Amino acid sequence: MSTFDKREDGFEKKFAHDEELRFKANARRNKLLGLWAAEKLGKSGDDAEAYARAVIAADIEEAGDEDVFRKLRKDFDAAGVTQSDHQIRRTMDELLAQAIDQIKNGK
Repeated sequence: MSTFDKREDGFEKKFAHDEELRFKANARRNKLLGLWAAEKLGKSGDDAEAYARAVIAADIEEAGDEDVFRKLRKDFDAAGVTQSDHQIRRTMDELLAQAIDQIKNGK
């Protein structure tokens, strides 16, 4: 194997590793987000966990975060929960940072 091939292989492995971490961080963020939203919606215990799973499942509809945002917006509106789009998106960003930190620290 040439030096170029080794280097290419290294880049491919790093890319795969980074994508796996990104996937795990998004899934963890969605669970945290689902639990946060469940609390706002007055859910607790098993209902909160089920809602968090529904938020995780909503993320497979399309690439990016818009599918998750739309679910939360729709559910908040239906329940009369007052949260601005900015507040929801800010919480999504904050919880993603928290999820990344948890994964890096092995939590």
